[in-house]
Amino acid sequence: MNTHLVRLLAATALTCALVSTGNAQATPPNQAPQNVVLVADTVEISPTGVLTARGNVEALNGGTRLQATEVIYDNQTGKITLKGPIRITEGDSVSIVASAAELDADLRNGLIHSARVVLSDQVQMAANQMKRVDGRYNVLNKTTVSSCRVCETGEPPLWQIRAKRVVHDEEERQIYFDHASFMIRDVPVFYFPHLRMPDPTLDRARGFLIPTFSRTSLLSSGIKVPYFIPFGDTRDLTLTPYLSSETRTLEFRYRQAFKNGGIEINGAVSDDTIRPDLTRGYLFATGLFELERDYKLTFDLKAVSDDSYLTDYDYADLDRLNSDITISRASRTENTRFALHHYQSLRDGEDNDTLPTLVIEAETERRYFPTSIGGELRTRVEAHGHQRRSTSDGDDGRDVGRANASVQWLRSWTLGSGLRAGVNGALAFDAYRTWNDSSVSSFDTALTPTLAAYVRYPMAKRGADGATYLLEPVAQIGWTGGSDLDVANDESTRVEFDEGNLLALSRFPSYERRERGLATAIGLNWSRITSDGWESHLTLGQVFRSETQDDFTQTSGLSGKTSDFLIAGQFNNQNGLVLTGRSLLNPSGSLDKATARLGWSNDNIWLDASYIWLNQDLEEDRPTEISEWALDSRYRLARHWTGLVDWRFDAVSGETSEAGLGFEYRNECVRVELSLSRRFSTSSTVQSSTSVGLNVALLGFSVNSNDKSYDRKCG
Repeated sequence: MNTHLVRLLAATALTCALVSTGNAQATPPNQAPQNVVLVADTVEISPTGVLTARGNVEALNGGTRLQATEVIYDNQTGKITLKGPIRITEGDSVSIVASAAELDADLRNGLIHSARVVLSDQVQMAANQMKRVDGRYNVLNKTTVSSCRVCETGEPPLWQIRAKRVVHDEEERQIYFDHASFMIRDVPVFYFPHLRMPDPTLDRARGFLIPTFSRTSLLSSGIKVPYFIPFGDTRDLTLTPYLSSETRTLEFRYRQAFKNGGIEINGAVSDDTIRPDLTRGYLFATGLFELERDYKLTFDLKAVSDDSYLTDYDYADLDRLNSDITISRASRTENTRFALHHYQSLRDGEDNDTLPTLVIEAETERRYFPTSIGGELRTRVEAHGHQRRSTSDGDDGRDVGRANASVQWLRSWTLGSGLRAGVNGALAFDAYRTWNDSSVSSFDTALTPTLAAYVRYPMAKRGADGATYLLEPVAQIGWTGGSDLDVANDESTRVEFDEGNLLALSRFPSYERRERGLATAIGLNWSRITSDGWESHLTLGQVFRSETQDDFTQTSGLSGKTSDFLIAGQFNNQNGLVLTGRSLLNPSGSLDKATARLGWSNDNIWLDASYIWLNQDLEEDRPTEISEWALDSRYRLARHWTGLVDWRFDAVSGETSEAGLGFEYRNECVRVELSLSRRFSTSSTVQSSTSVGLNVALLGFSVNSNDKSYDRKCG
């Protein structure tokens, strides 16, 4: 029973008099309390004013539906009697099944016999009788509560709560238990004199959340018990004490929603035996706000007490912390951004005093479409500065400020044969100011003109197999004038050559270095697309230059006058399988870089596997080659069982760096997760550790269980 049902019955009593005998259907007049439709096989009115509706009685009122065998309304006493089986449903949130019910004259109090209440199709409460009190409370005596499926076999549910009395407060959406016993099968496990739990329709309720048990080689056995505290509809705080013999930790999460955005703050404070001389902790804060004139303010702030804290407690797998505050606006014709960054390295061998830890950026790019000359005109203005804490002369203390501006014109044509042709002209201005580095000029400027022309010839045909084939050769010739600035290479030390920048005129990430002279790029794109969702794509490409670019490293694929041969491909199908790969084959026939990634996602499997190989390159601070496999996967072994695996393997050393294995059992009322992981470390600040975790969640109350694919079936 609920408030909507009470109103429904009142309206039913008023409309029954309007229902004709026989197979009757009627809609009450406008003066009725509710717009109720009543359907019944027969309706009778006795001389004493007793109205009786019999046979497949059904009343509809908005989202509420009442079904009963017989409804009797005594006009003199105001008593309403329902004979069952009775079923009352309200949307997807409340369903009541009973054998009979009586309500008094004011319809706010009543008694329901053999009642079973189902909330959100998840939690069911069963009792011999249920009282309706003051139109708000449902009071059930000698009650069994569970979210487990109960079959007609006589077996008890997997878990249940038996209570002397249960009170369901519909207004507050809370369930109160008196003298409650938590039972697994029929075995009592815990006893609670008083217990309160939110009903499944409530998203946010003050109280304890599901505890987590874990054991690690660093922190021993421990337990986390979260406590959730809402502050109105827009704020909440979660406090999670983490207790073990090796640590006393308090984790916290604060969230707040505003009219134009929101923030979230996560953190922890620890007193442990790993660093007994230090109060350890971390703080991560994120936020997003909509500003006037379509601007957005975002921030992502990170701070930690020491280099190993995040990995010791498994809070994050980060070896560098990037904090930023950004104001931006983006549209079809504009991209504007103002940003402040702060970097903190947690890596061995990196000194934050000699790294550019503070970075300031401001940039705007705009597009115009002038009708007088045709094509597209782009303008870009950027200011940038980065600072090191050290004041030493040279690389360790160098600070840089720069300003860059450019104007670019692009125009393309499609000829009658289908040939696509285009031209590109640009003029760029760069100005650099350098402090604390006597090996370069303190101030230098340069103008860089650029001209380029390209052709593309896309061809398509339908194959005998019904697939569509696309073949597109591309070629570009470009020239970049000017000369290099007398500045240090701070921002362009790592360069990637891929299918995305095959036709770029400069592949350096920033402006202190630009590709100069005459260059030609050629490539070939091939695709195969079928009607049932299979797609294959392949890109081949190479770059030829009139002069070498000294700042390209050997493994960038761009050193020398002839670049490496680029091979990149992708395959995907309608079954959720995605395979991508890319490699750089140098002129001598050996690989400089290679990477591959396999993704597979469907109802049974989620898989992410990758491989990366990088040749040794001292200019990129890589004295030995890198060869690494990584795997992260979930596989549904059966209806209720899921296996979890993650693994990282260093093929050069032949050693595993990370490994994890887990199993999850889940049905409609419980989820149990057991995990075992091991992290191997050669760092002096991060120790190797082994972790064992156990998490048990009772589904239906604080954890949603709407995925019916896990439900057990009755035989």
